[in-house]
Amino acid sequence: MKPHTPIRLDHGIAALLLMTMAVIAFVNVLSRYFINFSIGATEEITINLFVWMTVVGTGIAFERGAQLGMVTFYNLFPLNIRKYLVVFSALLGAGLFVLVCIYMIQAIYDEITLFQASSAALGIPVWVYYAGVPLLSVFVFRGIYRGARTRLAALEEDA
Repeated sequence: MKPHTPIRLDHGIAALLLMTMAVIAFVNVLSRYFINFSIGATEEITINLFVWMTVVGTGIAFERGAQLGMVTFYNLFPLNIRKYLVVFSALLGAGLFVLVCIYMIQAIYDEITLFQASSAALGIPVWVYYAGVPLLSVFVFRGIYRGARTRLAALEEDA
């Protein structure tokens, strides 16, 4: 019998976002079928939840080593060089998401102070949708760290 594994926050958030998107899409299909009316706000909500779920999923992918990589090229190097490549790759990934966060925070600031735009269907301030990206990027940074740590430990075992 397997020991009980606690539900992780990032997995729970991804599952909740996916479930919410599925329910919203299903309700919209039912409304089209039974009352011949499409709920316009469902598209707005679903698209933004998909972006948030992608950010959380990116962290999970980094941790599992499922992101795109050049494994064949990586395998050509000796073990001691691979350690540096793992660290370099993690730093590049983290650097990319630092830039994403900086630009999203700038966009949020611009939306709050200058544009004050609202979403088309629900009238929600656009910055609310934008805020999910830097907030959920915490899971990306954690995934990058955990993935690099796991790969470094595996290289230590191979040495």
